[in-house]
Amino acid sequence: MQQSSLLDGKVAVISGAASLRGIGMATARMFAEQGAKIAILDLDGTAAADAAALIGPAHRGYACNVTDRAACQGAVERVLADFGQIDILVNNAGITQPAKTVDIDPESWDRILDVNLRGVLYLSQAVIPHMQQRGQGSIACMSSVSAQRGGGILGGPHYSAAKAGVLGLAKAMARELGKDGIRVNCVTPGLIQTDINAGKISDDKKVEILAGIPLNRLGNVQDVAGAFLFLASDLSGYITGAVIDVNGGMLIHG
Repeated sequence: MQQSSLLDGKVAVISGAASLRGIGMATARMFAEQGAKIAILDLDGTAAADAAALIGPAHRGYACNVTDRAACQGAVERVLADFGQIDILVNNAGITQPAKTVDIDPESWDRILDVNLRGVLYLSQAVIPHMQQRGQGSIACMSSVSAQRGGGILGGPHYSAAKAGVLGLAKAMARELGKDGIRVNCVTPGLIQTDINAGKISDDKKVEILAGIPLNRLGNVQDVAGAFLFLASDLSGYITGAVIDVNGGMLIHG
């Protein structure tokens, strides 16, 4: 008898997943391998469609600016029209920027907070009524070790603030939506090797960072995708409002 996959029959929406070597795409591929149909949302609709096609013909890509509530609503309506249901939402879309506190200008503050935090709210708002109607759903949100340790690697204080906001928002949604069968959790990656940070860390800095990581390596995109797979599947059926650290032990705390 063939063993069923973890996400058989599920439809997953993943934002910011068009970058071919990014965490979103790795998550999309892993979910598809476990039986899910994938809807990739990205600012670049063509890139989203191309990325989905790479995974397979059953998957779709859509343009969506997560900072625009109407755009989120429209994208979710298109996904529902094409797939008929949404079981999983991964709020992955995010941007970062290095900056010192006194150098953060209003435009940078708004841009970093809008994509990383407002986007989580808007896309969740678009999906929640459907999940409530069905009495089930899993929402997983991308935060960062930066939210827990106060930055200090690549992102500035506004990035730390946005990602800390994601933790609070997700926990509040988990508390509110539990009665509807909707689980909401966060993943907080440490330093993950992606195109975003490629070439931005000197060898000396890398040695310094590794000295603080008990597993003695930087993370890869599959490390984070695995955590999202766990949270999306029924394996985590009694877990909500949780924060899963994926950082090699960088932030072991009591």
